[in-house]
Amino acid sequence: MLQHVDLPEISSTRSEPIDPQGVATAWLDAFNHLIAGHDLDIQDLFLDTSYWRDLLCTTWNFHTYHGLSKIMSRHQEANLCPIDFHGNLQGIQAFLTLETNFGRGRGLVKLIQDARDRGKWKAFTLFTTLEQLNGYEESIKTRRPTGVEHGSHPGRLNWQERRNVEADCDGSFEPTVLIIGAGQGGLTIAARLKQLKIPTLIIDRNERIGDNWRNRYHQLVLHDSVWYDHMPYLNFPPNWPIFTPKDKLAEWFETYAKALELNVWTKTSIVSSDWDESKRQWSLTLKRQTDGRNETRTLHPRHVIQATGHSGEPYFPSHIKGLDSFKGDRLVHSSQFTGPDPDAKGKKAVIVGCCNSGHDIAQDYYEHGYDVTMVQRSSTLVVSCENLIDVDMKGVYSEDGPPIEDADILSMSTPNAVGARLKVENTKEINRRDATLLRALQAAGFALDNGPEGAGLFTKYLHRGGGYYIDVGASQLIADGKIKIKQGQEIERVNPHSLTFSDGSVLEADEVVFATGYQNMRETARKIFGDELADRVKDVWGFDEEGETRTMWRRTGHPGFWFFGGNLALCRFYSRLLALQIKALEVGLMEYDVD
Repeated sequence: MLQHVDLPEISSTRSEPIDPQGVATAWLDAFNHLIAGHDLDIQDLFLDTSYWRDLLCTTWNFHTYHGLSKIMSRHQEANLCPIDFHGNLQGIQAFLTLETNFGRGRGLVKLIQDARDRGKWKAFTLFTTLEQLNGYEESIKTRRPTGVEHGSHPGRLNWQERRNVEADCDGSFEPTVLIIGAGQGGLTIAARLKQLKIPTLIIDRNERIGDNWRNRYHQLVLHDSVWYDHMPYLNFPPNWPIFTPKDKLAEWFETYAKALELNVWTKTSIVSSDWDESKRQWSLTLKRQTDGRNETRTLHPRHVIQATGHSGEPYFPSHIKGLDSFKGDRLVHSSQFTGPDPDAKGKKAVIVGCCNSGHDIAQDYYEHGYDVTMVQRSSTLVVSCENLIDVDMKGVYSEDGPPIEDADILSMSTPNAVGARLKVENTKEINRRDATLLRALQAAGFALDNGPEGAGLFTKYLHRGGGYYIDVGASQLIADGKIKIKQGQEIERVNPHSLTFSDGSVLEADEVVFATGYQNMRETARKIFGDELADRVKDVWGFDEEGETRTMWRRTGHPGFWFFGGNLALCRFYSRLLALQIKALEVGLMEYDVD
């Protein structure tokens, strides 16, 4: 659980206009003098309640803390800005570029006037993140490959032949990193590793790249906007729809993998695995179906990245009595739901679960003439799509927003605990705008919440990966009674044509879809790699004692094994950080067991 954060008091005495550039320059000059060892008082620069969020600059880990370390920084343009939604907490914001002994990066500082110290400008939050390693920069822009070796080279291979050797792991090509999963997680981290010249192979059990989206329910469209969802190195084109249909995203994934020359084996799974602690190397036996035949290959990567989604295997409540007795037309997990029967008008559909998938499926059923009931066992956070974008993302991830790299710095720079506190005001504003709809939902018997400590959607996402609905139409159907709600009761038993609940009530059903989410990624690791690894790695998602996301995108507790997941935006941002950690290990800049 994130700690509660009280926002600082600011000085209300402003006798003359503020010069943001001058204030930021003075603070950064003093900060550089401090970390260079000059005799300065840290209390003159930081509030008592300051936060410093650092990603790989001061250690090879993610930290949110109050301490200082040796880092040299210089500023870009500074500006006055509101720190909270309503502008009650005003400050100065400045982007930073920075250098360490082993790399370069960027950051952001937010300064406020300390009401307890005569209005001195001090840091409320400081953010630093590593972006490249000295001598191992990405192969982009001025370092892009030439594509050809001019001159005489008898027997040389052309581009396609070289790609074939690499893609098939033939000859001398042995992947240093093997990635499980060709969704947004696998593709983005593979793209980053590619630019750091780390041989990488993605495997996926599906038939095609993108099938993890393509094979989901018929009407699925992303609820996040295009401005939030860009992928590394290759933004969506300017005519891309604001909300991406699943099949369009699947096609983009295929295009992305080809354009960035990523090595992907589809219809491939791990048969056996063995970790050699002394060699720090895996021995993986893979079963691959290619060109209509099955083949077995053994590879020896030093790193395995499990990128099988935000969560893991579908969670299906197999403990419910009577599942095998159901005689209706369909009883499946939402991941297996392909769409309603177009000729089933009037049939009764029951959806168990009230997050994004559950709502989308319920709406799809209703639009095909079904009698629809959603089973809501606890409460759900509901926000309208339009107001979420307007309140939470406007000016950052929007048509008029900054370049995506700057937007990510603005978004990720706030420590999670502080961000959760600030999101309380955002959530209240969204609720104010959505008030009519939310009242109608409650009147229909739908239970609502505002996330942990009232901190809204994104905090709830990082806590548990679900429990919310970004409304794109189903909420009004519930409010109007067109989709019915069964609230607060667990299913006691499945009958041949109905469900019995813990209160004794019975609900008729021709089709039942369990939109009950997914298991923890750790359980997927257990299924693939066994108990020894699963028991050794740390818990995934939620927050550690510093407020950083647990285990994801960083060391898991098992050398050579990493978890990687999240939505497209999180994958875009954290793929660089994971790739840098692996590169640093490979070239000897980092030791796995040393922070």
